[in-house]
Amino acid sequence: MKDKVVSAEDAVAIIRDGDTLCNSGFVGIGTPDHLLSALEKRFLETGSPRNLSLLFAAGQGDGKERGLNRLGHEGLLKRVIGGHWGLIPKIGKLAIENKIEAYNLPQGCISHLYREIAAGRPGVLSKVGMRTFVDPRLEGGKINEITKEDLVSLVTLAGEEWLHYKTMPLDIAFIRGTTADPQGNITMEREALTLDNLAMAMAAKNNNGFVIAQVERIAEAGSLHPRLVKIPGVLVDCVVVSPPEDHPQTYAIQYDPGYAAEMRVPLKSLPIMDLNERKIIARRAAFDLPLNGVVNLGIGMPEGVASVAAEEKILKYLTLTAEPGVIGGVPASGLNFGAAVNTDAIIEQNQQFDFYDGGGLDMACLGMAQTDASGNVNVSRFGPKLAGAGGFINISQNARKVVFVGTFKAGGLDINIEAGGLQINQEGKAAKFVEKVEQVTFSGDFAREKGQQVLYVTERCVFELTAEGMMLTEIAPGIDLQKDILDQMDFQPIVKNPKRMDGRIFIDMVMGLEASLLSMSMDDRITYDGSSNTMFLNFEGLHVRTQADVEKIQKSVEAKCKAIGKNVKVVVNYDSFIVDEAVLEAYVAMVQYMVSNYYDYISRYTTGAFMRMKLGEVLETRGVAPHIFETKEEARRYIGDQS
Repeated sequence: MKDKVVSAEDAVAIIRDGDTLCNSGFVGIGTPDHLLSALEKRFLETGSPRNLSLLFAAGQGDGKERGLNRLGHEGLLKRVIGGHWGLIPKIGKLAIENKIEAYNLPQGCISHLYREIAAGRPGVLSKVGMRTFVDPRLEGGKINEITKEDLVSLVTLAGEEWLHYKTMPLDIAFIRGTTADPQGNITMEREALTLDNLAMAMAAKNNNGFVIAQVERIAEAGSLHPRLVKIPGVLVDCVVVSPPEDHPQTYAIQYDPGYAAEMRVPLKSLPIMDLNERKIIARRAAFDLPLNGVVNLGIGMPEGVASVAAEEKILKYLTLTAEPGVIGGVPASGLNFGAAVNTDAIIEQNQQFDFYDGGGLDMACLGMAQTDASGNVNVSRFGPKLAGAGGFINISQNARKVVFVGTFKAGGLDINIEAGGLQINQEGKAAKFVEKVEQVTFSGDFAREKGQQVLYVTERCVFELTAEGMMLTEIAPGIDLQKDILDQMDFQPIVKNPKRMDGRIFIDMVMGLEASLLSMSMDDRITYDGSSNTMFLNFEGLHVRTQADVEKIQKSVEAKCKAIGKNVKVVVNYDSFIVDEAVLEAYVAMVQYMVSNYYDYISRYTTGAFMRMKLGEVLETRGVAPHIFETKEEARRYIGDQS
């Protein structure tokens, strides 16, 4: 049998001028630094290979020297197509200076491209990127003036507009694992993520390319358990054993058994955030976490939400995820970002984006650098600074609810937190709420058209994207509306009696969020819009256990209807709603009574297919038309059509 184990120098010697290279990794997780170092060394010593094209999905670097920064030499690269650029400033500089052709495409779409290339299909068809800078009607994902070829095109299929992301041949794939045998079978037991290694290997191999794998050790032939092998040897041409310094588990640590799921970590051992502007923002965002929901937390400011959720002991009611394939547990931060402890599962990155793009996220909490009057958000480019979108577009565009988080202003902001309130000691130098963002990474207009729920949370106030525009909905205690908010913005938001942010957010003690989320009063669950004569019943997370619970619901809703004095239209949120079998008939009888006496029309929505089926069947048996939809937008549209 062929022994595929070779030196790094011999492996990179097969790379030719003009080849297209794809590289694995997420920040500093799973990045094959030993291979990248060997390629850099060859180029610096010989001037070859030259004019490579580089394809990568997630950001792969430390913002300094490691990762793809090793390839940031003029002449080595001709074209770069990547998802996130913020951690590779050396390559970013080449792009800004027009020394390479450069594209920024959504991370998930690049991740999916590997599968399409492997299968010989012409590209990825997706709505991800519509109305953003990736849309060919705007910038087409092109970073500079010398980049001419269109990799993204607008197509119409079955009467709908889609974006088509073009595939390309791959000549070389740099992948990474833990253990290999001499035939090239590779396991990943000490890796924090599995990423797109398998899809990348298939893509290169099916294009008559070469697959080079970096590992940390070699096992005897035939000794690897087949269920642990993530990349079969038939897809691998060369195996390179890396020294430990080029094969850390992440760029922050050499190895943590918690990130490899070798052990579960006591959550009480996780550090608690100091009370500052970051924690204030994370705490307010945590109030919107959906019970029993699936959540994505972005890098940077959103990372604090996981810390707050752990401190408030509500993690057990959530499933936190990260885009490279983490499901469950507690996501890590900083240069460990992408890893997690106490996970339920680690899946392939492209599969995670299948789930995200299909609407699997109940909520996403993401950063914001600029926001404008239309609700657009920019996190990708600021003058000469190139950050890139990463998975932001996939996530923000497809989550049912998006909570953008960030300080109100940037650069030198200094605050004082005391007496349950907030004071601005020194204002930030740079406005974040601007008349028009420099680049559209999230389209507010597109979100409005889809009926997506969008919040913008800062340390001093909260905005909501409404049909009329950006509305100021909450103000922190101690903050002056005119001086601290309106005078610091470049546009005028809608202001209609904003409420105070919860005072517990500004006190340095546990907020008791668990009790708040589980014991929302019935009166707080009922709202009424007089302009449309519509009552909204928020039964999300409600558990009806007893006859007394049924009577309590009826009493509260009936009292509100009597106070209104006329029949109303009703929209009910049944997300994560539970009614025990013992009181199901009583609950439906109560609904039938309310429909007969107080409602003109009623619609319901829940993302749970089982609940839609179960509740629909029971309502129909009692002669009540179910009208149960999957989304709030569909439910509200139905009510509107009855007017």
